[in-house]
Amino acid sequence: MISENQKKTVEIIVKAASEQTLKKVVFSKSADKSVIRSVGTLKNIGGRSVLQIEHFTSDNKAKHENVPADETAAEPLSVIVKNFLQINILTVAGDCEYKRSKSGNDTLIGGENLSKRLLNCCDKVKVDGNDRKKDYILSGSENFLIELGISDKNGRPHDKKLPKLRQINRFLEYIRDIDEKIPKNDVLYIADLCCGKSYLSFAVYYYFSAIKKRKITMYCVDLKPDVIAYCADVARKVGFNGMKFTCGDVSAFEPEHKPELVVSLHACDTATDLVLDKASGWQTKVILATPCCHHEMNHNLNCPTLSFIAEHSMLRQKFCDAATDALRAKKLESFGYTVDAVELVDPDDTPKNILLRAVLSKKPSEKAKAEYETARKFLYGDKK
Repeated sequence: MISENQKKTVEIIVKAASEQTLKKVVFSKSADKSVIRSVGTLKNIGGRSVLQIEHFTSDNKAKHENVPADETAAEPLSVIVKNFLQINILTVAGDCEYKRSKSGNDTLIGGENLSKRLLNCCDKVKVDGNDRKKDYILSGSENFLIELGISDKNGRPHDKKLPKLRQINRFLEYIRDIDEKIPKNDVLYIADLCCGKSYLSFAVYYYFSAIKKRKITMYCVDLKPDVIAYCADVARKVGFNGMKFTCGDVSAFEPEHKPELVVSLHACDTATDLVLDKASGWQTKVILATPCCHHEMNHNLNCPTLSFIAEHSMLRQKFCDAATDALRAKKLESFGYTVDAVELVDPDDTPKNILLRAVLSKKPSEKAKAEYETARKFLYGDKK
């Protein structure tokens, strides 16, 4: 027999595995002293999805056990769960932890909340395997990618540009996930603010015009005249006539039509705040922004309570990165947006890896506004 908490632990693992929301499950403190720990991850093997559990033994070996990633996994997982005192479940919707004392008392921390979040989770993990072939939205052979130097003349992506190709493909996948939130007007107006070399601009334009078959007007804005001139020339060469490039300050930019979608990839430091302020001021329906180099709070943090973090430069920077984006999310919530922060790509590709995804879905919130102001005052003190 297994306990009620063990049963709930198994149910969460099965749910996350079958819905492909499971990042990893770690089994530790084994009752079997020959097993140090076990780790389960999703794999595609033989044309089916499985939860592959790797058992690490005390004689420095690893044994694999493949469990179907569906409801039939409950029985074998129940056997495994009984043999461990601690189990950590990591999913795209959050984490939970099962713990059992040697006397047999057990608890499931965060299990109920995680179960609720998994019910509404639309994100999926990338599943590797010996027969897996990733179906990217962009293959690399598209003309605009060749013109932009992502791929060679034969359409093969350059090795050094593969991380960039994965990055923009993942961005497009996030757009595809919320496509139903984007208005279906005759013409879709999009803005890429602080567009830089416009890799993302061209990819988004291609996605909606070539794949979704929509009429697009896309405003691309950046401060660098040489970059804007180059991108405008590429757009002309590949026939992307709906792309309009403007050299200027984002804070002063006003398009002919307010965009329904605003995107921004790695706008530097406070430029991301300009993008979010501009987009929310236009009441843009969907905002997707990946921030970059969070220096402003690091230079202005003024919170004695957090001195135990701030005195360590590395920890200070990491904290300021997270706190800055959390403040941005809370500010957008105050304007009526539903916001989540998700991982864009593998951190090995880029440390600038948080995507803020905001959908205008409700009325402005005074509660969120008050929380935002309280948090700012706590972090900045008298500096802001």
